[in-house]
Amino acid sequence: MLPLAIFLFGPTASGKTQLAVELVKRLPCEVISVDSTMVYRGLKIGCAKPSPEIQVIAPHRLIDIRDPQEPYSAAQFRVDALQAMGEITASGRIPLLVGGTMLYFRVLEQGLTKLPEANQIIRARLSEEASQIGWAALHNRLSTIDPILAKRIHPNDPQRIQRALEIAEQTGKIPTELFKTTENFSFPYQVAKLALAPVDRSLLHQRIETRFAEMLDIGLLKEVQILYNKKLSSQLPAMRAVGYRQVCEYLSGTVDFPTMQAKAVAATRQLARRQLTWMRAELDAQRIESIDPNLVDQTLLLLKNYKIQ
Repeated sequence: MLPLAIFLFGPTASGKTQLAVELVKRLPCEVISVDSTMVYRGLKIGCAKPSPEIQVIAPHRLIDIRDPQEPYSAAQFRVDALQAMGEITASGRIPLLVGGTMLYFRVLEQGLTKLPEANQIIRARLSEEASQIGWAALHNRLSTIDPILAKRIHPNDPQRIQRALEIAEQTGKIPTELFKTTENFSFPYQVAKLALAPVDRSLLHQRIETRFAEMLDIGLLKEVQILYNKKLSSQLPAMRAVGYRQVCEYLSGTVDFPTMQAKAVAATRQLARRQLTWMRAELDAQRIESIDPNLVDQTLLLLKNYKIQ
């Protein structure tokens, strides 16, 4: 029988970290973070990185492993996650993968799509075009090339718009069709998938708004100011992350404080909507109501269907 791995995913602010801590207390699990922002050092408050107190109870792997100036891809995550999972399994424990970067989960389980390497010449040209006509116009261009992919990419997500157009230009093919072809890969684990989210979407929206206000109260502006002072490129994934991007606009004087706060909350809600869309495609996942008063017991009951040492 293949060793067990637990995938715990859900939209931002749904309570994934809290549930993971409770599972670590009750099961022989070790946590691996599945978050494209938490990999960066210096990004703590804005990405809700687990506190030192939580890390004592439930240490998270794949956190703080990159400088904000260094790129980190889904392919790199897959390599790092498989290595960490192997080490955890070899110690007789269960890998508990927790996060909201759904692409990372999919690449880990299903393998990689064979895509061309980044082309800096094309990227520079697309960035120059965007500075002249805006990313919304490039998003419209993507809609004519690949309407399916364009619907999954927000017009204010320049990194993904740029990559999609780059792939289309390099290959002459529709990116969505390329994504359907993955390398021959057999995932060496049986997976228990847990999808955590509130049934009432309005509750999630309230939590998002409250959490961002709390982030501001405990020092988000200071955290981003430190990154901003390092003159990091605004196109770096770390600086394009939800929340950080909007605070950077405020620090640069582009928007005022109330506008920054409203835009950050709206962008976080859009992120949650995209995460929920990805989750609905995971047909073999067990749905869990995040505000269930018996959440931990219900989760443990679901996991009884799997062999846990």
